[in-house]
Amino acid sequence: MPENQIIAEATPKTAVAKPAAGVPVFQTTIKDSITISGVGLHTGASVNLTFRPAPEHHGYKFCRVDLPGKPVIDADVDFVGDTERGTTLVKDGARVSTIEHVLAALVGMEIDNALMEVDGPEIPILDGSSLPFIELLERVGIVEQSAERKYFVLQENLTYEDPSRKTEMLAVPSDEYRITVMVDYNSDLLGTQHASLYNVREFKSEIAGCRTFVFLHELEMLLQHNLIKGGDINNAIVVVDKPIPQEKLDYLAGVFHKQNVKAERGFLDNVKLRYINEPARHKLLDIVGDLALVGAPIKGHILAARPGHVANVAFARQIKEIMKRERFKERPPKYDPNVPPMFDVNGIMKFLPHRAPFLFIDKILELSDRHVVGVKSVTMNEWFFPGHFPGAPVMPGVIQIEAMAQVGGILVLNTVPDPENYLTYFIKIDNTKFRDMVVPGDTLLFHLELISPIRRGICHMRGKAFVGDKVVMESEMMAQIVRRDKKK
Repeated sequence: MPENQIIAEATPKTAVAKPAAGVPVFQTTIKDSITISGVGLHTGASVNLTFRPAPEHHGYKFCRVDLPGKPVIDADVDFVGDTERGTTLVKDGARVSTIEHVLAALVGMEIDNALMEVDGPEIPILDGSSLPFIELLERVGIVEQSAERKYFVLQENLTYEDPSRKTEMLAVPSDEYRITVMVDYNSDLLGTQHASLYNVREFKSEIAGCRTFVFLHELEMLLQHNLIKGGDINNAIVVVDKPIPQEKLDYLAGVFHKQNVKAERGFLDNVKLRYINEPARHKLLDIVGDLALVGAPIKGHILAARPGHVANVAFARQIKEIMKRERFKERPPKYDPNVPPMFDVNGIMKFLPHRAPFLFIDKILELSDRHVVGVKSVTMNEWFFPGHFPGAPVMPGVIQIEAMAQVGGILVLNTVPDPENYLTYFIKIDNTKFRDMVVPGDTLLFHLELISPIRRGICHMRGKAFVGDKVVMESEMMAQIVRRDKKK
């Protein structure tokens, strides 16, 4: 974006595609390795940053290739060692600083898995925003992987407050990752500013290009303590909210290796803002980067007043604690009986050759080329209950497996244009576990997803059966479809 372009705060929103409800979203990584070089803002060290593709469930990791053993540091809030003037990860003596802008770029690009190799102690500052990283990643491209993306879905309100910094943060449930920020710098020049991200797909156009900023009095302190060795007028916005004498301008010109610098209209060297609320938008960018340290994309609305790295990381720790508590809570598919299913029992019978009393599924709620969700309502009228523990009726495990297999059969048969001309044969069942009893009155929800792509009519899938919030059965299944006129 040109330096001299000022965009109004009420920027028109770009239309962005949203995944259809119920359709799974799959993890992504980059197609190939790519490198960018620069200097660290605080260390002044030259550094090369190389993005490399990573496997499913890898997440974000940094590798210090310049250190013995090439130590790897997970981008995890548990490894945050410093939040002064940026976010720093520390593990076993290895450090990587100023990670927030590059992590924000990965989140904004909806990239799930990446290894970042650095040959120095700090990520290059570049222009002080996330945009150079995004442009680099766009050049190399993104590839979809086979594993489904797992979100952290906020289920309850979460609050954080730091009275000493007048910081307040609140997270509330939302179907999208939304962020709303308010900042107040007690400055007549900047005043109170607000910024919002309505969903992560707007990050590039609305937030990514917003640069880091510093007030002149803060800059002078940092210079006096030699704390921004890589500082340059081109990688930060310097806010000048008070008159500045010429001798100080001359001193700054020498520091930044320029013939002269100016301080007009409130910004050093006459820098033009990319947005009139660019500082607030950059604070929002920092939140995106710091909250990436929870280790999963978030579905929730974050509201923050006067945030900073200290608060962002503290809030990320609160979220991570909730994630740890809920790690073993497996969430069932959503089922609203008021919403018409994709297929009722009549539609199911157009796919499957099974008929009563051996048709064990009542509805198909969701169906894509990679997953299926089906429903079985268990009633006392089932033909097997009078003979299976009649005094304490329990749905037989083999019937649960058959019901799951029938739901999986819908997924397989959905790959051909004429399913009525095919039969599904299950050829392997592995890793089956029965976790709880299924009794009359229960509603079974079956969720199956592909483990690998369907090839030559062979389908390998993983399934779970839920009653309420509990997983009652799980299994891996392999099936093959065969034309009726070619069956043995």
